Amino acid sequence: MSLLADQTAVVTGGAQGLGLAIAKRFVAEGAKVVLADINLEATEAAARELGGPDVATAVRCDVTSSEEVDALIAAAVEWGGGLDVMINNAGITRDATMRKMTEDQFDQVIAVHLKGTWNGLRAAAAVMRENKRGAIVNMSSISGKVGMVGQTNYSAAKAGIVGMTKAASKELAYLGVRVNAIQPGLIRSAMTEAMPQRIWDSKVAEVPLGRAGEPDEVAKVALFLASDLSSYMTGTVLEVTGGRHL
Repeated sequence: MSLLADQTAVVTGGAQGLGLAIAKRFVAEGAKVVLADINLEATEAAARELGGPDVATAVRCDVTSSEEVDALIAAAVEWGGGLDVMINNAGITRDATMRKMTEDQFDQVIAVHLKGTWNGLRAAAAVMRENKRGAIVNMSSISGKVGMVGQTNYSAAKAGIVGMTKAASKELAYLGVRVNAIQPGLIRSAMTEAMPQRIWDSKVAEVPLGRAGEPDEVAKVALFLASDLSSYMTGTVLEVTGGRHL
């Protein structure tokens, strides 16, 4: 029996990276997946890669807009017949030291990560509470635990997602809706592989397992939190870091 058979999941930031890896894993476990991203062309291509309209569909969505997120959830319910899983994954980086960071760079990252997660959390919870079941997974980062140089905006947003997850889990638990978070560490992606080699090597050297993680290794943890395998877990934060920053 597939872990997500006959379930409908929404994945924001689903056109590439961790979002697409999560969507692939969910489809493999029987879910129908709504991919949401600001780049509709890339999102439609990702949906085709997943198997087309029978298993995946694409919706353009700017997660900083509550109206667009509400429309996303409504589209998911109409297309999939309900909403069982919500993955709040959309994110951006605007790295700079605090001295050089602009106010706009700070605001953009807070808006996408923190407000975007809140918009998705609230819209999904409104549907799930009526059904008395559902799983919401918010994507934090190890940067939200330890803080990273050049990421006062990103670290603040990712730490905020942890607090939001814990607060929401307490509000929704009695309704049968679970809310958990993931904190990935150094995961291999187009963004991380663009680092200068010396920076990459120094970061890998901090990982006790001795390597970077793969996107599917985060996706499998998302699957665990989305499925009944984690039925007695809510308000938790799972680190997927290879032991880095314990």
